[in-house]
Amino acid sequence: MTDLNSRYGMNPPHSEVINACQHVESCNVLDMGCSNGRNALYLSQLGFNVTAVDHNAGAIQNLQSIIAQENITNIDPRIYDINQARLDADYGFIVCTVTLMFLAPDRVEAVLADMRECTLPGGYNLIVCAMDTPAYPCPVRFPFTMKEGQLSTLYQGWEMIKSNEDLGTMHNGAQLQFATMLARKPAQPASV
Repeated sequence: MTDLNSRYGMNPPHSEVINACQHVESCNVLDMGCSNGRNALYLSQLGFNVTAVDHNAGAIQNLQSIIAQENITNIDPRIYDINQARLDADYGFIVCTVTLMFLAPDRVEAVLADMRECTLPGGYNLIVCAMDTPAYPCPVRFPFTMKEGQLSTLYQGWEMIKSNEDLGTMHNGAQLQFATMLARKPAQPASV
């Protein structure tokens, strides 16, 4: 697999995306808050059909340029305000890594509800979000941070493939606690 990320001066794909791909087979995937496309490029090379959304038009244009240069046919980049919580398709896998903390705090639960609704039965959601806890106050002033247990509560009834609230380090070196979850939506019961 060609390392398109380093070729275009991007960070590597998020480690949790790499780990999740050990559980998730290629399918239609939504990369929410794709930024410059580091996860989208990785997923496309694994055979996923990627819809990559971000509100930043410049980031989407940059990703479109890479897609054109590399003749990539399985990434569909789109400008989209995630705060709207109005996805227009269903996906087998939705990736939302270090995105929620930049959203309007009063929209996050609606965004997560929309993600759950637009996940196909048996599909997966991957979420990584900064936390602000008494033990580890968040050193970065994000608009939104997760509280202890908040993410797993919102995904009750889903199979938890991975769920933790561990310390992590951001690209800038800041250390903080992250809520990390890979969850599988229950398959619909067979109709009689």
